[in-house]
Amino acid sequence: MKQQGIANLAFEPSSPDLRLQSRVSVSRPRPALGRPPPECDEGPCGWGSFTPRALQLCNNPEGYLSAYSLLAVFQDTCQVSGTSSANFTCNTSKESSLSNYLYVFILAQLLLGVGGTPLYTLGTAFIDDSVPKHKSSLYIGIGYAMSLLGPALGYVLGGQLLNIYIDAPLQTSTEIDPDDPRWLGAWWIAFLLCCFGTWLLIVPFSCFPKHLPGTAKVQSEKISETHDDGSEAFVEDRNIGKNFKDFPVALLILLKNPVLMCLIIAASTEALVATGFATFLPKFIENQFGQSSSYSATLGGIVLIPGAALGQIISGILVSKYKLDCKNIIKFMLGTCSVALLLNTVFMFSKCGNEPFAGVSETYNGTGKLQNLTAPCNANCNCLRSFYYPVCGRDEVQYFSPCFAGCTSFTVQKRKKTYQNCSCIGLPERLPDTEKVPFEALAGKCRTQCTFLPLFLGFFFFAVVFTFMAVTPTTVAILRCVPDKQRSFALGVQSVFLRLVGTIPGPILFGVAIDSSCTLWDINKCDIKGACWVYDNSKMAYMLIGISAACKVITILFIGTAFCLYKPPPDNSATLQKDAEMASAVHM
Repeated sequence: MKQQGIANLAFEPSSPDLRLQSRVSVSRPRPALGRPPPECDEGPCGWGSFTPRALQLCNNPEGYLSAYSLLAVFQDTCQVSGTSSANFTCNTSKESSLSNYLYVFILAQLLLGVGGTPLYTLGTAFIDDSVPKHKSSLYIGIGYAMSLLGPALGYVLGGQLLNIYIDAPLQTSTEIDPDDPRWLGAWWIAFLLCCFGTWLLIVPFSCFPKHLPGTAKVQSEKISETHDDGSEAFVEDRNIGKNFKDFPVALLILLKNPVLMCLIIAASTEALVATGFATFLPKFIENQFGQSSSYSATLGGIVLIPGAALGQIISGILVSKYKLDCKNIIKFMLGTCSVALLLNTVFMFSKCGNEPFAGVSETYNGTGKLQNLTAPCNANCNCLRSFYYPVCGRDEVQYFSPCFAGCTSFTVQKRKKTYQNCSCIGLPERLPDTEKVPFEALAGKCRTQCTFLPLFLGFFFFAVVFTFMAVTPTTVAILRCVPDKQRSFALGVQSVFLRLVGTIPGPILFGVAIDSSCTLWDINKCDIKGACWVYDNSKMAYMLIGISAACKVITILFIGTAFCLYKPPPDNSATLQKDAEMASAVHM
C-alpha cells in the first residue's frame, strides 16, 4: 500500500477514495448501516515502506491527538513579552536602520501564521473524520486546550527570560536591574528553543497515514446536520471541490451560509478580545496594581492559560457527554457568552486609583503645576526629561528621577540606592514628628496601596473560563452546519476572518485604547515621543471594559441570530437518535 501522508482536505471530501456516502442526509439514499465501504486507504503508521510495529501503537485517534497536542504546544510557545527601552541617541542613520527590523518581525509573524494554520484547519478536520461524532468535541477540546499550554510556557518562560539582560551572551555590563523601566529582557532565547522543539515533533507527526484505521466505519455512521439551504445537495451533485477552479464557487457557497457566517463573526469578535487581553493583560496588571513586568507576565499566564484550557476541556466534555446536536450547541454557546459578559464587569469594581506622582497627578508640596515636571524646587537642577529613573519619596509620592526630586547625594545599601538632601520631598504624613526616616527617597516605584489584585485575578479567571467554553462548540458547530466536503475549507475561511477581524486588529485596538489613557510620555533627547511611563488607571479600566463589553454584545447577537436561522435537514431531529442506535446495535 502506498504511503501518502495526511491528505489536503480543503477542496475534496475527507475520505474521497473511500467511495462512501458522506454524513447521511435524508435528501439522499442512506448507506446500509453496519457495512463498511468496499475500499479504504487506511494505511499503517510510518514512512513509505518503513512501518515499524512499535509505531502502529500510535496509529489511532489517541496517538494522533497526542502528536497534534505536542506540536500545538511548541508552535504557540513563543509569545513572549518585552519591556520598554530608553537610552536613545539622536543618530538618524542608526534609528533608520533599527526601524527596518520591524519588517523582519512582520515577515517572521507571517511565516509563523502560514506554518501554523494547517494544524488548526486540516488537523482539526482530520480529528473529526477519525472519531465518532459525539466524541469529536471532546477530542477537539483536548487538542485546543493543549495548544494553550504553548502560551502558558511562553508567559512563564518569558517572565523568567525578562530577568536576563538582552545582551547576556555578549556579557555586556549594565548598572540597571529588572525593576528598572529601562530594562530589556532576553526575549529572543525562547524562539531558538521553540524552533528546536518543533522540528523534533514534525518528524513523528509526518508518519501518520492518510486515514486512520476505523475511519470508514466512523464515516458510515455519521448523520448529516448541514444547514438546510440546499448547499449540500448542490455540492454533491456538482462534485464541488474536486478541482482548484471550483474555489470561487466553493467560497461563495460558504459565504452565503448565514449560520456559518454568524458563527464566524461571533468567533472573530471573541478572538479580538482574547488576543487583546493576551497581549496587554501583563501591562494592565503592571500599571494598575504596581507590579514588575516579569511578575505581571507570570500572573497573566497563570490566569489566562489555565482558565482558557479549563474552559475548552469543560465544554468539550459537556457537548460530548450530552451528545448535543448543532442547534443545542449554539444554544450552549449563547449561555456561556452571556455569563462571560457579566463576569467582565470585574474591571468596574476592582480598578485602582492613580498613585501620587509629582508633576503629573500631584504638585511638589503645593508648588509647581500639574502636567509639568519642573517646579521651583528643581528648577536649577537642569534635569533631563529623557532620563526616567523613578524614585519613591518618604512622603509616598513618586518622582520622575532623583534629579526631579531635588536629591543631591545617595548611598548604596544591599544593592539598593537611597537618596538624601532632596529639596522637593516633603515629610511623610503618617510619621510622628519625633521619628526620623533614614532616607528621603528609595530607587524604584512606590508600592501601591491597592489591594484588589486577588479579587481581580479571581473574577477574571472565571471570565476567561466561560469565554473559552464557547471556542470548542463553535468549531464543532461550524463542522456540522456545512456540507461534509467543505468542512476543512470552512475552518480555513474561519481562520481568515479570525485574523482579519480578530487577532490582527485586537492588539491594535487595545494598544490604542491603553495609549489614550497615558498621562506621561517618554520624550527622548531627540524630542521624539516614545513609550508611556504613567497611565490613568481609571481611564484604562473603563476603556478595556468598554471594548470587551461591546465585543461580547456583538458576539451574543450573532450567536442568537445563528440559533434562529439554523434549519436542520428535514426530519433529521426525528431520525438522528434512531439511526445512531441502529448503527450501534449492528456493530456490536
